[in-house]
Amino acid sequence: MNRTHSANEDYLNAINDFGLQGINVYFCLAMDKATHFDDLLVKSGLKRTSARLQVLEILSNKNSATSQPYLEQVMGKDADRVTLYRVLQAFEEKGIIHKVLDSHGTANYALCADGCNAQHHQDEHVHFDCNRCHKIYCLESVKIPVPKVPSGFKIGHLNLIATGTCAACAEQSN
Repeated sequence: MNRTHSANEDYLNAINDFGLQGINVYFCLAMDKATHFDDLLVKSGLKRTSARLQVLEILSNKNSATSQPYLEQVMGKDADRVTLYRVLQAFEEKGIIHKVLDSHGTANYALCADGCNAQHHQDEHVHFDCNRCHKIYCLESVKIPVPKVPSGFKIGHLNLIATGTCAACAEQSN
């Protein structure tokens, strides 16, 4: 077989030889995610830094929007408050994340859909703020209709927050 292969392939083959396919799958998923993050940063014209990669990793592992205080807590000493603020600001400007305020006015952040970019955010979907667990969910399948506004007005951004009980909390109460 005259095929070239990488060191990663050698590593994965060695793992398979020991019957550790689960690690193989995890390793491949982690590599795919890291590659996706690298591509996203390059496409957005941002340098690859550990703080940026860590924020992307945290946000991608959450099924709800994440607050800056939570990010500070999870990242610990890996990034100070100013660095984190700058990362979030750059990501929002580049269309990587979008911000939604909870009922207490705390900014929460979620990854944007693939079609978002610096010129156009496509985050005009309903956000759901659960009264019980206090998580904010992006309901991407529920779009906000664009209202007709009086002459001379121009809508720059739409935001709609629904409040109530999320599916997980509703199930716990049954």
